[in-house]
Amino acid sequence: MPDMTQTLAIVLAAGKGTRMKSDLPKVLIPVLGRPMIEYVLDTLDTAGIDQTVVVVGYRAELVRELVERRPRVRTALQAEQLGTGHAVMMCRQALAAHDGPVLIVAGDSPMLTARSVGALLDEYQRTRPACLLGTAHKDNPQGLGRVVRDAAGKFVGIVEEKDATPEQRQITEVNLSCYVFDSRALLATLDQLKADNAQREYYLTDCPGLLQRAGQAVEARAVLTAREALSINTVDELRVVEEALRGAS
Repeated sequence: MPDMTQTLAIVLAAGKGTRMKSDLPKVLIPVLGRPMIEYVLDTLDTAGIDQTVVVVGYRAELVRELVERRPRVRTALQAEQLGTGHAVMMCRQALAAHDGPVLIVAGDSPMLTARSVGALLDEYQRTRPACLLGTAHKDNPQGLGRVVRDAAGKFVGIVEEKDATPEQRQITEVNLSCYVFDSRALLATLDQLKADNAQREYYLTDCPGLLQRAGQAVEARAVLTAREALSINTVDELRVVEEALRGAS
C-alpha cells in the first residue's frame, strides 16, 4: 500500500558534466574535498527526508557505491540521458509505491540548505498544490529560467533565457530546479511528456504547465536564497561555490 505520510526525494545525478574537465560523474567532483552530492544528501538528511532515490547514469557504479552507503538512499538507473523528465521517469517504481509529497532537487546544488527545503515542504503542506516550485530572486539571473507571473501574481510558467523576451529577461525570480509534486499528479504528468524540442529530450520543466492545463494547482514560492542558485557547471563556478562555502563555515 502506498505510504501517504512520508516525503520521497529524487536527486538528479546522472550527468557527466562535460565542462568540468574531469572524467568523474559530475556529482562526484570534489567541492572543498567532498563529492558535491554529499552536501545535497546531508541537506536532505537534516531536513528530515524519509527516503531518497538518486538517479544515476554516467559511470553509475561510482555514484551508486558512494550514495548507497547511506540509510534510506537507493538508486535508479538512467542508462540513456534523455533529459530531466526522463530521469524522473526512471523512478516510476518508487513513485508508484508512494502517495505523498515528492521533492525533486539537483545533485549539483551543494548550496541548497535544509532551512529552505523545510520551508518549501511546509508551504506544500499548507497549500497542497499539485506542484510547488521553490524559486529565488537573483540580482543577476543570467542563464537561469525566469518565473513568469500574471498581473495578480499567480504563477504562469517558466521561460528559459534563450526563449525569453527582453521584458521577461528583466525578471529576477528564477527557477532553481527544486520542486515538490503530489506523487499521483507527477506520475500522471510524466506519461504526457513529449520530447518535441531541438534536443529531443523530456523536460521536467514542462510538468508544471501540463498540470495547469489539466486544471490542477501549481504554485511558486521564493523560499530559496540567491546563494542557493549557485550550481556547478564549470570549473569557474566550482571556485565560486567553494569560496561561498568557506564564507558560510
